[in-house]
This record gives sequence, structure tokens and C-alpha cells, in this order.
Amino acid sequence: MTILQLTKVDVGMLEDVGTSANNILQLDSNAKIPVTTHAIHYGTSIFEGIRAYWNGEELNIFRLDEHIRRFRNSGKFYDITLRFSNKEIKDAVINLCKKNKIKTSCYIRPFYFVGQYGINLHVTKKAPTHAVIFCFPFGDLFNKNGITACISKWKKFNDSSTPTQAKMGGNYLNSILATQDAKKRKFDEAILLDKNNKVSEAPGENIFIVKNNTLITPPLSSSALDGITRKSILEFAKIIKIKTKIREISKDELKKADEVFLTGTAAEITPVIKIETKKIGEGKVGNVTKQVMETYTQIVMNNNKKFSKWLTNVY
Repeated sequence: MTILQLTKVDVGMLEDVGTSANNILQLDSNAKIPVTTHAIHYGTSIFEGIRAYWNGEELNIFRLDEHIRRFRNSGKFYDITLRFSNKEIKDAVINLCKKNKIKTSCYIRPFYFVGQYGINLHVTKKAPTHAVIFCFPFGDLFNKNGITACISKWKKFNDSSTPTQAKMGGNYLNSILATQDAKKRKFDEAILLDKNNKVSEAPGENIFIVKNNTLITPPLSSSALDGITRKSILEFAKIIKIKTKIREISKDELKKADEVFLTGTAAEITPVIKIETKKIGEGKVGNVTKQVMETYTQIVMNNNKKFSKWLTNVY
């Protein structure tokens, strides 16, 4: 694992850290933070998950600009300040890959968090924040031949309690509970319902169903994250002539779908072939899901030039 800590002495983010090219300091995996760090106690951290793909000739980062915009916007919900420009973050991500001469597909995790701030719950834009980026080799999160899922006993939180569009550390306790519940029940993944008992999303993924060759995904009003992979599929589905709909999905409709798959940066496109005791379709990866998976792979591997604009080339 490789870690880079961003430093900018003029805003007082870190003391006595020195400087290096592009305001980046390379650290090892034993980097330490004080026990009084606010984020440890209250979950006041913001993060993103980004993928870089090695196709044997070049390394490309998928939708980097979109990830960085969301990275910054997530903090705004909580008045947590990212003290670097989008360009500085982008350059840091690219340089992290370059410095380590990465020639394998990898997962990139930038995050920033509130540092030493006592036990004060009144976090303001003046609270001290630190930013770190690390990356590591990464393959498939789930079995691409299909996984099992269950309806979680936990509901997805909604905007009346916590901002659903913020990738905030504390928000993911909901996802941890749902995942624990699924694993205890011997399923690969959980599916959460919203406050109205409609399908929302999985702990770390959006969800699509296929019915009569149409892709259907819940609206953001279901408390689902505005996922970048979800958004990408809705865009490229038009090019490959697959109809899409954004609307509410009931639990019964989910189980009666022709096909079901999850989407996310880590999960990419993951087919769901069984939900609890109900086999989905024929109990194997469906034809529409296969088409979506193949198109996604072509895009991230830069084999579909119509979508090369979604890729940031490292080298």
C-alpha cells in the first residue's frame, strides 16, 4: 500500500512536515495520528473511492474529475473544509500513481478529516483538516458470476436525519450494520429499503433491476447515493440502445425482476442471482447485465473511444 499525505504549510494543516514536489509527502503504512483526532471519535471524515485501470499499455483513471467534485461537495454538507484546489487533488492522485510506477489496476482512496478539535461538536469551516491519498492493487470485489443478497433488517437513513449525498465516514455505520446482518445470515450482500419500504441501494452500491429488457434504478429520493458508476450506466445505456427508467422499486418487484445487478466503483457491475430464497431469472448472469458489464469493461480499458473523455491518462 502506498500513502501520500498532502501538505500545505501556509494553511497550517501540518507542522514540521517539510515540503516536496507538488505539495506531496510520501508516508509509509505506519503513519500516525493523535488519539485526540476528532474524526476518530465522531466520524468527521470525507472520502472517495476511485479506480485506475491498467490495460497492458496505459494506466487510466476512471471519471477522476467527477470523483473530485463529489469529494469536495461531500464536505460542504458538514462545513468540513478541503484546503486544496480540485487541480491540486487531481495532480496528487496522478502523481501518486506515477511516483510508484503503477502498472496494475488499483483502487485509490483520497480522504480528509477533522484533526485535533477536542470534543467540540460545533465543527466549523475553521476546524483543522488533513488530507491523505492512498492506493493499492485491486481486482474484483465480488464474484462476477453472481452473488446472493438479502433484504436488510436495517433501513437506509434519509435526508431528514443525515445528508444522503455525503460520502462521510460516520454515515457508513449504516452500511456496516447492513453488511454485518447479511454476513451473519450467510448472504454475500445486503439490500436496504428506504423509509417508505421501497428499494434504496446496497451498503456500498447502487442497484438496478431489468424488466422486459429495460434498466430500472431507484430515484435519489430513495436515499440512494448519486453514484458515478450508476450515472455512467444511465448515460452509456442510450448508446447501446437499452431503455432506462428511474422510479421507485418495491421489494416484491425486486424479487420478481428478470435480472438484478449492483453498481459501484469497487463493485463495478456485480450480478445478483439470488435474493434470499428467490432465484433471480434463471439464476445466472442475464443477457442485459452481460451487455452492461462488457460495455463498462470496454470503456474503463479504453477500448471504446466514444467514452475516452471519461478517462484521465496517467501514462
